[in-house]
Amino acid sequence: MNDTRRKALRELSAKIGELRELLDTYKNDIEPHRDDEQEYLDCMPENLQSSERHEIAEEAVSHLEEAISNLEEADSSLESAISELDSAVGD
Repeated sequence: MNDTRRKALRELSAKIGELRELLDTYKNDIEPHRDDEQEYLDCMPENLQSSERHEIAEEAVSHLEEAISNLEEADSSLESAISELDSAVGD
């Protein structure tokens, strides 16, 4: 591989690393909302535990957890991409 392509791929790898940091920031931004909704759900009185309100809160927690999981999967895929790029350029 010539130096021009190697340099371009290293720069791309660095940009993907920045994207991983951004995804982590977004994940960290979602987690407190999930935790707050879970706490709201956990503190709900028994007489509301079979209510529509309870169901909506449960669904919200589930969707937030899935969003976090998807961001973690994306991060893992990006980490693999960086590793492959580094291997391609010989780092």
